[in-house]
Amino acid sequence: MKLLIEAIVHALVDKPDEVQIKEVIGEHAHVLELSVAKDDLGKVIGKGGAHASAIRTLMAAASGKEKKRYILEIIEY
Repeated sequence: MKLLIEAIVHALVDKPDEVQIKEVIGEHAHVLELSVAKDDLGKVIGKGGAHASAIRTLMAAASGKEKKRYILEIIEY
């Protein structure tokens, strides 16, 4: 899942070398904490949260196969 999100975000941002994804494994869910360059934050979230919502939808579709629950958190600095 981490590789899927990384590939999507790399395609959206101008500074792909600053993309960091940290996976926190919990009892009931895996949390993916995404941080990008400050200038790229708007590109990842999208207008009205459209991009973030689409990424979360793809995560939900892909996680059904793994039978795990994933949560995407976009970290702002």
